[in-house]
Amino acid sequence: DRPGQVTAAPTSETDMCFWQYSSGTTGAPKAVIHLHRRALFPAQGHGRHVARIGRDDRVYSTAKLFFSYGLNNSMVIPLAAGASVILDPERFAPERAWRIIADERPTVLYSVPTAYAALLAAAEGGTLSDTSSVRACISAGEALPAPLGERWHSRFGLPILDGIGSTEIGYIAISNTDDDVTPGSSGRVIPGYEARVVDPDGADAREGTLWVRGGSTAIGYHGRPEATAAAFRDGWVVTGDRYRVADGRYYNLGRDDDMLRVGAQWVSPLEVESVLLSHRSVAECAVVGRADADGLLGVCAYVVLREATPPSELEELCAERLARHKRPRWIEPVGELPKTATGKIQRFRLREAARA
Repeated sequence: DRPGQVTAAPTSETDMCFWQYSSGTTGAPKAVIHLHRRALFPAQGHGRHVARIGRDDRVYSTAKLFFSYGLNNSMVIPLAAGASVILDPERFAPERAWRIIADERPTVLYSVPTAYAALLAAAEGGTLSDTSSVRACISAGEALPAPLGERWHSRFGLPILDGIGSTEIGYIAISNTDDDVTPGSSGRVIPGYEARVVDPDGADAREGTLWVRGGSTAIGYHGRPEATAAAFRDGWVVTGDRYRVADGRYYNLGRDDDMLRVGAQWVSPLEVESVLLSHRSVAECAVVGRADADGLLGVCAYVVLREATPPSELEELCAERLARHKRPRWIEPVGELPKTATGKIQRFRLREAARA
């Protein structure tokens, strides 16, 4: 053997390949088990049909390698295609990211909604923002608010191709494509995957919980049999995301456990957030439920503002565009929203704050 050579371990396609930890948006992260035969599928699915990565591409992902989205963005998909990868060891900062884009000239940009919002805010604040080398902007991790996608497209002339995936699914299974973009939608099912929207009785429905199965899905959680039984059923991943499907497109309504029952009617936090984010002063927001003095649940919005704005102005906007039961009863300005290391908003921490 030559120095530095190692011998490959004998493995089969059904052997365990790696564990990857979930992001912890709903609590403690769980170790998700992936098999060898499914580890490279994201390159055949999203990489081929959405990102369309080729040898001449230069890929830059603000999402890091330690979670599913970043691992596939920066390793599996580009290396399978023979593309180049730009890696940054530092924590994401919008000004630094814009410098990397200007200096390294990526052709494909992968990021998450909160980072796209930060990049846009920095550009609007005067930071050099050169996207002339970029042909595709891709987003996942959480739903991309339609106003954010529209503002990005308006400024840079590039649509953000939003999609839905998870650590359990392995990567993005539903996505917009560069020739089929619908703001506010997660897009259509990518070849190699199947999706269902299921009602509480397990029947297919137009609105309900999203189930996904396909070439990259995991087989369960390590050491968590009850959680595995709840989230993995006959090859399907029960995502816990509430969706509506229309004309083959999937629309994210929020997590099942994020949906609010207000006055006997359901409220999607994402719908309320989308309205608030359309205001020029709102950089970020998150909506949760909050009980009043009588114990009745109402809508509470936590907002990160670019500039001082009276709550009455935001209340007027919501009154114009939302039904009465969907309008926030409380609008709380905050300096920042709690997030995981992967950039997802930790709504459970906001619910705890609302109960305090």
